[in-house]
Amino acid sequence: MGVISTLLGFSGFGIGISAGLVIGYYLFIYFQPTDVKDPVIRPLVERDSETLERMLPEIPLWVKNPDFDRVDWLNKFIEYMWPYLDKAICKTAKEIAKPIIAEQIPKFKIDSVEFETLTLGSLPPTFQGMKVYVTDEKELIMEPSLKWAGNPNVAIVAKSFGLKATVQVVDLQVFALPRITLKPLVPSFPCFAKICVSLMEKPHVDFGLRLFGADLMSIPGLYRFVQEQIKEQVANMYLWPRTLDVQILDPSKALKKPVGILHVKIVKAMKLKKKDLLGASDPYVKTKLTESKLPSKKTSVKHKNLNPEWNEEFNMVVKDPESQAVEFQVYDWEQVGKHDKMGMNVVPLKELVPDEPKTMTLDLLKNMDPNDVQNEKSRGQIVVELLYKPFKDEDMPTFEDAGAVQKASEGTPEGGGELVVRIHEAQDVEGKHHTNPYVRVLFKGEERKTKHIKKNRDPRWDEEFKFKVEEPPVNDKLHVEVASASSRIGLLHPKFRKLYEGFRSLAGAGWESLGYVDISLGDVVHNRRINEKYHLIDSRNGKIQVELQWRTVA
Repeated sequence: MGVISTLLGFSGFGIGISAGLVIGYYLFIYFQPTDVKDPVIRPLVERDSETLERMLPEIPLWVKNPDFDRVDWLNKFIEYMWPYLDKAICKTAKEIAKPIIAEQIPKFKIDSVEFETLTLGSLPPTFQGMKVYVTDEKELIMEPSLKWAGNPNVAIVAKSFGLKATVQVVDLQVFALPRITLKPLVPSFPCFAKICVSLMEKPHVDFGLRLFGADLMSIPGLYRFVQEQIKEQVANMYLWPRTLDVQILDPSKALKKPVGILHVKIVKAMKLKKKDLLGASDPYVKTKLTESKLPSKKTSVKHKNLNPEWNEEFNMVVKDPESQAVEFQVYDWEQVGKHDKMGMNVVPLKELVPDEPKTMTLDLLKNMDPNDVQNEKSRGQIVVELLYKPFKDEDMPTFEDAGAVQKASEGTPEGGGELVVRIHEAQDVEGKHHTNPYVRVLFKGEERKTKHIKKNRDPRWDEEFKFKVEEPPVNDKLHVEVASASSRIGLLHPKFRKLYEGFRSLAGAGWESLGYVDISLGDVVHNRRINEKYHLIDSRNGKIQVELQWRTVA
């Protein structure tokens, strides 16, 4: 009887389990909701700020700010190299700290201070993005956004009066926005002479501090006090415009300094060959020193003249008279299209005797290839006068003065400063009716104008304007516009010129814009000096070179 009961029990259990599974599956399917809808997909731009913060707790700077570049490759490099960088950085830190500690501990009657352990942990810092400034100066400016939430283990043992105390730093967090400037750039490895580091804002530093195993930061009021002290001390030392300068190379050896001045006088040209099918050519001369990044000097245009006389003088800074040469290129000016090259020649400076003027008549060549048979063709001649004057020891410019920003002139407000705008030159500017360019500079309602240059697509002004302001123009913009005015306007009396301009501008022929640019002045205030070429808006290929300086009283 017991056997039969056992068999019936197992059979009932099996049948019950099977029936339960079938009934459960049926109920699960039967009671499934039939009104299930697909989830609504919405763009991120339609989300509110709170939703975005929940979805994306930390948005990188290269996403929020287009002027920050993405640097994932740098983070990946640091991640792989971190175990080795950790050891190298800790070793260097110990070497730097030892003499400083040895100098300071006698003042506090401490016997010794030593590192018991020093490691930066396994978590490397990350760069959220990097901003790079491009200037025409010999420098490279970078602003990386640094965030480091690390797990370092720094234990320092201090001994005094036979007692020993161990202080441990843990859970370190550092958020900083440094500016790293490599300047000047030189043709010697590592290609820069000095590193300048400054902080663009006060850093965020958070850490835990343990003494005898207890967390000191849990003491009421101590955490905020330490935070403020660190921010103030770091700001006093390194907050912009203060910098930490690290000299890498001797600039006097790495950078070739000016050693003299070359006086060039372009006298005339003779027997030029015409390039235009109808009429004579419109020649002008461009001259520059080789191995120099400065723009070429240009003479005026002599219209319809194959034997032009200029008698125009230029000065050029010489850095290496043994390798440099002065280059002359004669062009035929064209109002529309590319200017035709009429010929060229080069004079090595080593052929000149210092402090002795030399008049030379040079044959114009197609190029400086001695094996080119086309150089045998007559293209005319050019007459120049050259004088090389080396600097005396007392006249030698020093490296520290190069590119320095002067102080503001008298009358500048104490809390403000002086904005200096220097208009150097423009390139490839062209008008529909005429090309007699000049520049309009507008800032805070004030307007300044350069001189007019007639019939020139590559004008050069080198004119300077100054604006005094009550406070730094961090959020302001400077409007620079290249315009052209009919040459007839210049013949009118000043009293009637504005009236004539008004009538002619209505017809679209008296005045026209050749392009403009709006320059943000925040970077100028931060860098103190910027010299850049800007592409002109509403111009096909036009560019303008503008140098800006922010000068203060202090």
